[in-house]
Amino acid sequence: ETLAEIRKRQPRLPVIMFSSITERGAAVTLEALALGANDYVTKPSNSGNMTTALQRVREELIPRIKTFYRLRSPPTPAPALLNRPIAPEPRPGPLPVAPRPRQRVDVVAIGISTGGPNALAALLPQLPANFPAPILIVQHMPPIFTRLLAERLAAQSLLSIAEGVEGGILRPGQVWLAPGGLHMALERQGTQVRLRLNQNPPENSCRPAVDVLFRSVAEVYRANALAVVMTGMGNDGLKGCEAIRRAGGQILAQDESSSVVWGMPGFVAKAGLADGQIALPQLAGEILTRVRTAR
Repeated sequence: ETLAEIRKRQPRLPVIMFSSITERGAAVTLEALALGANDYVTKPSNSGNMTTALQRVREELIPRIKTFYRLRSPPTPAPALLNRPIAPEPRPGPLPVAPRPRQRVDVVAIGISTGGPNALAALLPQLPANFPAPILIVQHMPPIFTRLLAERLAAQSLLSIAEGVEGGILRPGQVWLAPGGLHMALERQGTQVRLRLNQNPPENSCRPAVDVLFRSVAEVYRANALAVVMTGMGNDGLKGCEAIRRAGGQILAQDESSSVVWGMPGFVAKAGLADGQIALPQLAGEILTRVRTAR
């Protein structure tokens, strides 16, 4: 109720939910994100003592507060020198990417974080039930949250969407969402490709991590992979995109204007790895076009 009232009075005021890792807490948080909350932080569980718990909260909450503050802060005026204004440095644009022949796309791998639930809810319902490739998603979220998110997305989409399971088979039109607390990778077995879940150490402070999935996708699918990096803080996915690029795969990055936080896609775009920077409303169409190429 408070969030709904804040959104009426202050549509652009950043709101961060602070939730427990419980079934009810996860459901309320996802509902809040759908109503316009910008992000969330989960309350520590099984931390052992108050000092450790508070430190974990600081590590999660403070970077988000700073990020949303910077997004809302007006640029600092340039100081005067000898009564003459100093021209601001030109902002570097995306590095040019040479056009490349498009290979057949046999898998779509999506990495996403802050702003992800709403972005996925906008993207996936635009894809048809006969989508000709499997889709793999790493959304930075804890356990329980990912299962409920998969259920919500499945109810809104024509695709088959579920939380990833060990040994799950990749099929066209099947969407697997990496479970919270587990990395998701792939293994080819004959003509089939299956999911492999593990509890290896976090990467980029994340588990699941986008880099883990993308590296595995590059290894299994080589040039027949399409990576999509969407809204999110940090640089998870950058090294994975480098691997996909080396293997000859394609990479799309969500553009800055439609991202809640242009961290993950921004790193990929600024590194010159993206074949295109696409606004969220056009992203599904671009993915579908590329997947249908060479079919």
